[in-house]
Amino acid sequence: MSKLVRSASLTNYPEVARAVGLDPLAQLAAAGLSPACLHDPDMRIPSHAVRDVLEASASASGVDNFGLRMAETRQLSNLGAVALVAREEPTVRRVVRAMMRYSHVLNESLFVELEEANGIAVMREEFLVGQGGSSRQATELLVGVMFRNLKFFLGPAWNPLQVCFSHSPPRDPGLHFQLFGYGVYFGQDFNGIVCTTSDLDAPNPMADPVMARYARQVLEASAASARMSAADSVRNILLVLLPSGQCSIEQVAQQLGVDRQTVHRRLVREGTAFREVVNTIRREMAAHYIDDGTRPLSQIAELLGFSAPSAFSRWYKQQFGEVAGLRRRMNVGAERPDA
Repeated sequence: MSKLVRSASLTNYPEVARAVGLDPLAQLAAAGLSPACLHDPDMRIPSHAVRDVLEASASASGVDNFGLRMAETRQLSNLGAVALVAREEPTVRRVVRAMMRYSHVLNESLFVELEEANGIAVMREEFLVGQGGSSRQATELLVGVMFRNLKFFLGPAWNPLQVCFSHSPPRDPGLHFQLFGYGVYFGQDFNGIVCTTSDLDAPNPMADPVMARYARQVLEASAASARMSAADSVRNILLVLLPSGQCSIEQVAQQLGVDRQTVHRRLVREGTAFREVVNTIRREMAAHYIDDGTRPLSQIAELLGFSAPSAFSRWYKQQFGEVAGLRRRMNVGAERPDA
């Protein structure tokens, strides 16, 4: 079953498309999307179609910061009911936690995590659609929207310590520097924003405890049918555990606070198995890293939790029916004429 996302993810898509010389309706049609999704922000549409229309628009226009252009004018209100909850939380940390808690309501393909240690906070966002191909534009849109939302609460003078992207730099990073400041880094191990924990301690002067309780009740009712599945919960934990190589069902069960048999039963009820979930997340991330073409195969093997590059190479050929190194050389060769 396709993962779904609110059509609000395409807010201001027509304006950006026209500004770079594209026909937005033709681009939507090519991705299998109805024009109706531009008028109903709560319509649920396939997340892979959103990814595809953004990537196709960037390719057709030759504008490799297309997704970031869409993020430039986003407002907190574009989050719909989630914005009601976030706006009433007492601190920025609680705001971020609220957006994380209800991220599945906004986008079923979104993985969000907050880690804090030694005065540093890392907000990681990954867009995983379950199919191969680049997610560069969707990723930059997601990170750009998170940045805009943080600015809403922390003020226009605030800037993060770092903004990180796992893909390669654009031909011209000017818009990235204009939006984020000069602390933008490419070729990193994750996509997201790094700031200080003191930033998250900042109070939210708009908070209203009474309204917050009401907003949560409204959102909980709408989120009841969009609870994260067991497979998605396992996938999210694997994203964190894979680079360490410690990604057994026992380790996942420990993170979930249950035993391995419980994890197994929950996955079976959903028609899948732990090995299958591991394989799926590895396939998604492998396709992403190979298509990006900037990492050595040894590093990709490590990020996917393989003990050696040879083990990764054997697995890749078994899964995709081709040699990983050859696939990457083909991708780099295809991009070279446009460079």
